[in-house]
Amino acid sequence: MTNTEKQRHSSSPPQDIAASGHPLVSKVAIDILDQKGNAFDAVVAAAFVSTIVEPTLTSLGGGGFLLARSHNGFTKIYDFFTNTPGLGLDTSELEPHFFPVTISFSGSDQNFNIGLGSVAVPGTLKGLLHVHDRLGSLKLDKILAPAIFMARNGVPLNNHQAYFNGLLEPILNLSRRSRKIFAPHGKFLGSGDLFFNVKLADFLEQFSRGTAQTFYEKSAASRIEQEMEAMEGLLTTSDLLSYEVMERSPLNGQYRKMQFLSNPEPSFGGSLISLALQELEKYSLRGIDPLDPDYLLIHAHVQLAVEKKRSQQQGNSLQTKAFNRGTTHISIVDRNGNVAAMTNSNGEGSGYIAPECGIMLNNMMGEDDLHPEGFHACQSGVRVASMMSPSLLLDGDQVKLIIGSGGSKRIRTAISQVITLIMDCGLSAQDAVNFPRLHWDGQFFQVEPGFSQESLKRLKELGPINEWNEKNVYFGGVHAVVPGRGGGADQRRGGAVSMR
Repeated sequence: MTNTEKQRHSSSPPQDIAASGHPLVSKVAIDILDQKGNAFDAVVAAAFVSTIVEPTLTSLGGGGFLLARSHNGFTKIYDFFTNTPGLGLDTSELEPHFFPVTISFSGSDQNFNIGLGSVAVPGTLKGLLHVHDRLGSLKLDKILAPAIFMARNGVPLNNHQAYFNGLLEPILNLSRRSRKIFAPHGKFLGSGDLFFNVKLADFLEQFSRGTAQTFYEKSAASRIEQEMEAMEGLLTTSDLLSYEVMERSPLNGQYRKMQFLSNPEPSFGGSLISLALQELEKYSLRGIDPLDPDYLLIHAHVQLAVEKKRSQQQGNSLQTKAFNRGTTHISIVDRNGNVAAMTNSNGEGSGYIAPECGIMLNNMMGEDDLHPEGFHACQSGVRVASMMSPSLLLDGDQVKLIIGSGGSKRIRTAISQVITLIMDCGLSAQDAVNFPRLHWDGQFFQVEPGFSQESLKRLKELGPINEWNEKNVYFGGVHAVVPGRGGGADQRRGGAVSMR
């Protein structure tokens, strides 16, 4: 019996379920639940571990969001995404130190800006500690123990992480500190090689004992500011000391009489997914075979409609100032009905490792599409917008789906397609995540393999298509949980589900 069949037919389905971008991340989440932790303990511990086993997709020096819902209905978005830096500086007279590097993706090259001037005010470390303080039940040393062990003893890079390692080599090669982590013997680590981060292990161990400062405290923040000043970066002590985690009410929408909760403004991924779900409600998808041409055409029409409405709304709340490239997601439900959906990103990373902690900071200030009015045109201390969309579907008080994804602009299309495959077409979470995807990029319908020739023929009548020869990380990394039934983890990014 396959894993999917077990999810469908088990008479006593597991109550603790975790889906993430790496087997060890999901396993640690379940291990924490076994220790009588709750879903929020589990997601924080898993997020710390993900910075070690998914080191090019996430970092304690990046930013993210948690959508948390407790068993008694308390629901909150914890926004620990990045801020624009430069508090206390006259940024109009400063030329920030960043420069382009070319990353060779499959089929195309893309330029990214890195260096100290590309660093936005990081939020992940403070966000994880904030969530643990507000919602956790286990002591911090238990939460940090798995990450400390893996960082000190090493974990083998799987094929997916080795691929990202090679892809981002120009960034990882930027500094001596970075090379010491990613190329400790003069050669960049590949598949099967052990990845260590001893500085990070030392930092977390000292912190768990109360003998180390985070970089949101003056001593550590001042050391970062000194290096930033020397290399024309904009991150200051004032930026770090004033950074705050925001607690927000989630965006509240609807789909097929169910409640859709997601990430609200100033981010807008949730708004775009909600808009897509509104469009999808105009069509009858109940019980449709997703291999039927009508399925593909419905999603194509919806994506075109959403893009048209989004374009008409440029200049207001739905602007295109979003950043998500290197991104990962974790979905968790525990046996008591607490649920957590957390999405984290470090961009591609700036190449800059903060002193004495082994943490690479993000490069979210060096992206052209994030700053259409010019680099550093926005005032300091402003939350950067994001497409990240940790989300829930509820039927009354019952959580029916926990979902999120990486994938930049493909996040909204990936999530909306997986929602319909589970809720309308009746697929298991894993089958829905595995199913081929479609994305309108403004010029072409990008299409994964697996659709029929008849479907593609009819799609061409709506617009030009680009047929991919493989399922690819381009189309996102969806990790979803259906409470009481099972989970789905995206093999496009090496995902895995753990249950008990």
